[in-house]
Amino acid sequence: MITKGKHTEQEAHHTWEFLRMIGVPETPPRTSPFDPGYDPATLISHLEQSGHLISSLKISMACWLVANETATREKVRAARRLNVPVCTGGGPFEIAVAFGKLPEFLDLCADIGVTHIEAGAGFTDMQMKPKDVVRLASERGLGVQFEVGEKHGGTFTSDVVEQLMNRGREWLDAGAQRIVVEGRESARDVGLFDEKGRLQPKFAEKFIEAYGMERTVFEAPNKSSQFALLNYFGPEVHDNLRPKGPNHNGPKG
Repeated sequence: MITKGKHTEQEAHHTWEFLRMIGVPETPPRTSPFDPGYDPATLISHLEQSGHLISSLKISMACWLVANETATREKVRAARRLNVPVCTGGGPFEIAVAFGKLPEFLDLCADIGVTHIEAGAGFTDMQMKPKDVVRLASERGLGVQFEVGEKHGGTFTSDVVEQLMNRGREWLDAGAQRIVVEGRESARDVGLFDEKGRLQPKFAEKFIEAYGMERTVFEAPNKSSQFALLNYFGPEVHDNLRPKGPNHNGPKG
């Protein structure tokens, strides 16, 4: 693009060119923000501004099931228009399994337009085999990611990490694309974070070693958890965070 000055034509300059000049490397999208029920305008503005940095958008919790369906579909269409994959959160999946309505839930997800679903057993005891869940999702054109860790299980121990690593491998072998490590909305006394919110890097490393950086996503809902992971693993780490919305003082997406 050429901009006309008063006397001469001058070549336009771009932000990405300047970043390259000062040595900022180009990295693939590594951020997976979750939507806790923001209005469409707020979420879509985030997507339009930062979509090139987003690996996937999680329509989280059960908000999208009780919200005006038109608003939910508008969010999903916007994400797909900007080439951002869309995933549902694990809570509705667990509810569907508990009520024996997983096929119907997957039909709904496919019709809404999401690209994949998150499976998990954070607050229920799922009896279905991973290969059966992946098969049902695949028949509807949906991918699967699986979340390891209980929502009320406290900070991981060595024994728990070993169990979760094995469970994650079972899901990956069944065809799941990624494993998400539980962090809830506090990143305190849950998963990889102790009662003071400090990251336990030795446990985080085990998940990376087991699954690889590309297939591991860490829930990092606040600034301290995000910076802890970035400082330890660098910009290649993949995190699942909450974007800043109206009257919310949390981390920006």
